Amino acid sequence: MDLQPVFDSQGQLEIGQPAPGFELPGVDGNRYNLEDYRGKVKALAVIFSCNHCPYVIKWEDRMIDLAKEYKDRGFELIAVCSNDPARYPQDSFANMKVRAREKGFPFPYVHDETQEVARAYGAKVTPHVFLFDGDLKLRYRGAIDDNPDLENRPTANYLKDAVEALLAGEPDAVGTSKTREVGCSIKWK
Repeated sequence: MDLQPVFDSQGQLEIGQPAPGFELPGVDGNRYNLEDYRGKVKALAVIFSCNHCPYVIKWEDRMIDLAKEYKDRGFELIAVCSNDPARYPQDSFANMKVRAREKGFPFPYVHDETQEVARAYGAKVTPHVFLFDGDLKLRYRGAIDDNPDLENRPTANYLKDAVEALLAGEPDAVGTSKTREVGCSIKWK
């Protein structure tokens, strides 16, 4: 893996930087190599996720809807679980498989057992979004939208708006390139 990130002052991958490469096992039995997406998608969201975080649970259906809505237009989403399963057994690879099957994830759900990928991105929480263009350059980083509550609709759809800009071929039209990430801290070993 070529993991030589450039971080900003917040310790996260800097906007405009290339995606740190990875090859990780998916719950479907396949291995997912980030390079397989280069030039084949217009937008790729790498979202650090897990099974147990209440914020992920609240945003999970929006992740599923987004993946389904834009899949045929050149958008892909990869969910990465980097949590320590020794401390949080509900985030084990076996339980990741169960969660993906129960929810019918239309996207790869991959396991970052060494936590090397989360560190390379500067991921802080679950869910933490990193959206790349077709050349795998970071165009947006932060939250999915401004409201994880299921009872209230978001007023700002950060990720969706950024995806729309990239799918329209206008990466410079991504209005908000960084938002505050909201969620549970990644459970480090």
